[in-house]
Amino acid sequence: MDTRPLGYWLRLVDRLIDEQFAMTLEEHGITRRQWQLMNVLAQAPASVEELDAAIAPFLAAATEERERESSVEHLTELIESAWVDATPTGYELTVRGQAALERLAVVVAEQRTVITAGVTDAEYQQTVSVLQRVAVNLGHAE
Repeated sequence: MDTRPLGYWLRLVDRLIDEQFAMTLEEHGITRRQWQLMNVLAQAPASVEELDAAIAPFLAAATEERERESSVEHLTELIESAWVDATPTGYELTVRGQAALERLAVVVAEQRTVITAGVTDAEYQQTVSVLQRVAVNLGHAE
């Protein structure tokens, strides 16, 4: 049995998931961040601040060289594709965007099935539960 620590496996799995979803979604002309934003907007229109908060764990942190990444950077192409509209109070998914999201949901569901092959529902839920507890232990507020 491989005895590498939790951090190793978390980083490896995170990177592999990112790469796999990036390739899958790129084939359909969308990035993972855009996919995430569309899912947030499918629930309700949202401001930039609300979108940033919803996908915060996936946005690049600020460094000395640059500011924190914003969801605005990922919305431009969605607006150009007529999948998202900018409104006076924020952004909303268009009818065309909703249809695209529904088509993409099938592709993403297939990808998730491949990723979790051989993992039972109970194992998956237990893994998520353990990771949530670790996150809380490290200071993440629920």
